[in-house]
Amino acid sequence: MPDEKDVKSQQINVEFNEKEAEGIYSNLVLITHSPAEFIMDFTRVLPGIPKARVYSRIITTPQHAKMFLKALKENIERFEKKFGEIKIERTPTPHFGFSNIEKPDKIN
Repeated sequence: MPDEKDVKSQQINVEFNEKEAEGIYSNLVLITHSPAEFIMDFTRVLPGIPKARVYSRIITTPQHAKMFLKALKENIERFEKKFGEIKIERTPTPHFGFSNIEKPDKIN
């Protein structure tokens, strides 16, 4: 079994085709799970549109989901060390961060 030093020295060559290299914007992830897998549906919510389309679905094992969480946590810590704390203004609501502009009272 390889030791930790051998594992760290291994590199994976990752290739992207043009479509994947462009990326997909998502501002909402719906996560569900079963005993065997985690499912992450990446969606985009827009103000005034009550329907969100799934742009990408990732299905992974619980072990990979936990490794993803660890990697994301480490990257957020590095980001905040370099650029400052990521502030979350408020707890997400059913409006998913969007609010309606209040219309002024009708004046006759």
